[in-house]
Amino acid sequence: MEQDEKVSAAVLALGQDSAGSGAQRSGGRPPAPTPERAAETPISKVHTNNVRKIRIERMVSKAELARRANLSVLTIDRVERGYGCRMDTKRKILEALGLSLADRVRVFGEEE
Repeated sequence: MEQDEKVSAAVLALGQDSAGSGAQRSGGRPPAPTPERAAETPISKVHTNNVRKIRIERMVSKAELARRANLSVLTIDRVERGYGCRMDTKRKILEALGLSLADRVRVFGEEE
């Protein structure tokens, strides 16, 4: 009985040491991201463009633009949301919209 009390006291002392001193256990998990850490690491750069506006002006659906450009609808959606894409993808979208390569800046904005 006395040994059980000693074990319980030792377990409580260990729990207080790790919680009270701020020491972290290495459970194989990285520390939880803090808002400061999340702000430092951008997930993806998002740029505004006029692809959606021009597509709607020309009354073309995403599916039709994807078919004409030989791209997936998901790719068109991501480009319209401002995610980066390859230069070849931009060329395909421009040609599918009936625009020239000189219209690239008007549609996609300035390159960084």
